[in-house]
Amino acid sequence: MRTLKLQMQVSLDGFVAGANGEMDWMVWDWDDELKQYVTAITTPVDCILLGRVLAEGFIPTWAGLAATSKTPDEDGSRKMNDTPKVVFSRTLEKSQWSNTVLAQGDIAEEINRLKGQPGGDIIAYGGGTFVSNLIKHNLIDEYHLFVNPAALGRGMSIFGAVEHKFPLKLVRSQAFSCGIIVLCYKR
Repeated sequence: MRTLKLQMQVSLDGFVAGANGEMDWMVWDWDDELKQYVTAITTPVDCILLGRVLAEGFIPTWAGLAATSKTPDEDGSRKMNDTPKVVFSRTLEKSQWSNTVLAQGDIAEEINRLKGQPGGDIIAYGGGTFVSNLIKHNLIDEYHLFVNPAALGRGMSIFGAVEHKFPLKLVRSQAFSCGIIVLCYKR
């Protein structure tokens, strides 16, 4: 069975976006060590999962970066564009992006079908509501939470839909010079 990983930036107080969707608190000037960490967890990935809201910005941004990049392998834009993507949406009728298909059925059934197919790892990037549903249905095998050095006080939590406790095991924690601490948990 394939492994579903989550890579998500969170604030120190556990939010993935501010109260009005703000994301200006995230650290993006990552040091080389953090970039190597990301490369290590994404190298075995051959499928990217996204919610529709994030996909609308994510896919065009990476396509634009790849088109203008002098180093598409180093900045990850080639990997992001070449890897097949599945966008979860109840409103879109067809995919408007290349190398992307839509999933419109029950999230647990769709994810379990993908996990049961042959292939490498699967990674989910978001958005918040989509990831919250993945967590609610206990579909994520590995959590890679990039804790940013910022407290928001209030905002969007990906754990808000959890209806009962579920244990996670800390596998790794690592601080990076850019200020991010990565916490890696497994179910």
